[in-house]
Amino acid sequence: MGTIMRQDKLFILAFSLLLLLKPFVPVAQVRLPQLIADKMVLQRDTIIRIWGWAAPAERIAVSFNGKKYRTVAASDGVWQVQLAPMKAGGPYTMDIRASNHILLNDILIGDVWFCSGQSNMVLPMERVKEKYPEEIAGADFPEIRNFFIPTVSDVGKIQEDLPPGKWMEATPATVLAFGAVSFFFARELYRRYHIPIGIINSSVGGTPIQAWISAEGLKGISPYAERVARFKEGGETGGRGVGDSGGRGASDMGGRGVGDVGERVAGDAGGRGVRRQDQGLADSVKWWAVNYIPEGWHNFWLPGFWADQGVKGLNGVVWFRKEVDIPASMAGKAAKLFVGRIIDADETYVNAVEVGHITYQYPPRRYEIPAGLLKAGKNLLVVRVTNTAGKGGFVPDKRYELTDGVTHIDIRGDWQYKVGEVFAPGCFGGGCGGGGCGGAGGGASPFSAQNEPTGLYNTMVAPATHIIIKGFVWYQGEANAGNPREYGRLLPALIRDWRNKWREGDLPFLFVQLPNFMEVQYSPVESQWAELRETQLNALAVPRTGMAVAIDVGEWNDIHPLDKKDVGERLALAARKVAYGERELVSSGPIYQSARIDGNKIIISFTNIGSGLVVKGGGELHLFAIAGADKKFVWADARIEGDKVVVSSDEVANPVYVRYAWADNPEGANLYNKEGLPASPFMTAEQP
Repeated sequence: MGTIMRQDKLFILAFSLLLLLKPFVPVAQVRLPQLIADKMVLQRDTIIRIWGWAAPAERIAVSFNGKKYRTVAASDGVWQVQLAPMKAGGPYTMDIRASNHILLNDILIGDVWFCSGQSNMVLPMERVKEKYPEEIAGADFPEIRNFFIPTVSDVGKIQEDLPPGKWMEATPATVLAFGAVSFFFARELYRRYHIPIGIINSSVGGTPIQAWISAEGLKGISPYAERVARFKEGGETGGRGVGDSGGRGASDMGGRGVGDVGERVAGDAGGRGVRRQDQGLADSVKWWAVNYIPEGWHNFWLPGFWADQGVKGLNGVVWFRKEVDIPASMAGKAAKLFVGRIIDADETYVNAVEVGHITYQYPPRRYEIPAGLLKAGKNLLVVRVTNTAGKGGFVPDKRYELTDGVTHIDIRGDWQYKVGEVFAPGCFGGGCGGGGCGGAGGGASPFSAQNEPTGLYNTMVAPATHIIIKGFVWYQGEANAGNPREYGRLLPALIRDWRNKWREGDLPFLFVQLPNFMEVQYSPVESQWAELRETQLNALAVPRTGMAVAIDVGEWNDIHPLDKKDVGERLALAARKVAYGERELVSSGPIYQSARIDGNKIIISFTNIGSGLVVKGGGELHLFAIAGADKKFVWADARIEGDKVVVSSDEVANPVYVRYAWADNPEGANLYNKEGLPASPFMTAEQP
């Protein structure tokens, strides 16, 4: 028995050595990129590029629309086939065979658009569902497909593929996840041309344009080229980020925020010092409880900011409470509570039950109240607000009501407030000791790859450059509004870079000019948002570009205006002219062309006049300003004469410059063409 066991051990040892000496043959199955999948839309009327990965030298066969294509994987495992051009249509199946078998279903041939930017391109239909209920209910467009790219960033290397995602067709249920601008854009093109439309939405809230440009595209542009070089040398903290800054659309930081940044003073209305714990949570009876008895609370008119109502310079936690009377007809029913928009974070309670919370300022507060929670008579509403910078509180001109769909109760008006916690200067969210800040609020901002040059190009653009597309749609600029002159270099650089990377010539590039935002100014002012709009206007000099003017669809108190239908449809107008060849189409409002000085007047000429220039709503033209060589602008008299606008002022005898709609929020700008499209803001150049 012992001899047999020794022989068995020797056999096992010999067999193991044989396996080690045998040459290793890698086994790898064919793998497809995220974009090549069920329900995809492929570009019509051009070659169709299908690619993937396999073992080196593996043979791959692709069958599509009755034709078979064969290729062999390269030494690095990459393979590619080019399918013959096809007309719009489908659905088709695609059969891919190698060491494994992949069958793709429900493939359409149509037009594919790459849509990108920051949060106004991210903003989904779900956020505008109260504004467009009929459009959502009627969103039965199975030939409109959307691929939403999840957020991932990396300054270290270009990724070979996108993060996991899937193609989705537009239905009333799925459309809520579609970007609102891109959906309305696609819907308009679909209705016009009756061909499948594919949308690849690659956008991240709060991100600057330089994050979307490649290292090659940033060459020669300081300081970004130098920063990219430091990444390559390993001189900066880098690496990969997933869902940076709280996820997509978490913030959009332009030249200014919604509220002016206030002085950070540790102390509340009563003059007390720093509190390092929220008293509303520390007390034995929590401040949201029904049996809590409020003592020492102050009056507050909601909506509004606490800096305007007796609490100057506070960053911290403030509690708000109000009792509302509920009629018997509403008691016990499911309802919805609209608490407008809050700066910054909130937890909201109804009768001591939390009905919702949001961690940042931009989303509208629309909280579901479950059946059985409301009662006839007095009901308690409590909102705990945390603010880290600027003016905290409730944004005016938003929806503040409690409703079951039949009864509507206005919750604006008299509330009570009490300060629960005061953050030390520079400290966000508490936890700050006497020696300074222990959290993210102190010192320099933490490294975020999604805000760095190339950080999003490497992960959310480069892997998509293999797919053939019809063109680009871009909605971004808020995050760069603090440096508009620089943006004037970066936007053309982005256009060139993407066209170079896709290798399909001068692909159409459409973009949205920044909408109106922030407080209205009633005198001529300087404006970084206006300067950035001017750089966007100048980008039209790049061939095959189109711009959607949006200065009449914004909101003064929301960097994410809800009117995304007009924006999408204006982009579709630009596409019809730039990408689809409708040369005679009036695709935008009047665009400044030239200026001529005639004595004490300046005569302005425009393109895109269409059927003629008009004053929207009638009356006089507004928001034209004029200046001499000193650039001291005053409001001007402006009138339409034929296809021109004549501008003058008794205060400026020797005019040199004219500005139109030159403000963060140019409310009242009323120069349009008869097609109903607004003129772009502009500033004339100095005359030679």
